[in-house]
Amino acid sequence: MITTELTGVVAEHIAAVNALDTEAIVATFAEDAYVNDARREFAGLAAIRRWVAKEMVGDKVRIDVREVLDHHGDGEFDKTNLPEEVILSNYFSVRDGKIVSLVVIFNQPAAY
Repeated sequence: MITTELTGVVAEHIAAVNALDTEAIVATFAEDAYVNDARREFAGLAAIRRWVAKEMVGDKVRIDVREVLDHHGDGEFDKTNLPEEVILSNYFSVRDGKIVSLVVIFNQPAAY
């Protein structure tokens, strides 16, 4: 199912990221959550808070939702060797209204 309508904790997370609000972003995660960003894992709220403060809020990342797939932005960071427009896929797993895992991948379309 493809839509552009975000709901629940994922919508709260995107709004908090775009507001550059560290505490609101961290509040969207479960206590035992983990983030895998560019093959680096941040486990638990303390590690996620450091990642959010440095790499999301610190780099002024903004998320512009292009597509949402329900299946079971850009910012001021160093873009050396990256295309002008960086498109990242964010894979969320949610349990009891909190994000339990977030995987961020710099995907590129397949050639075929």
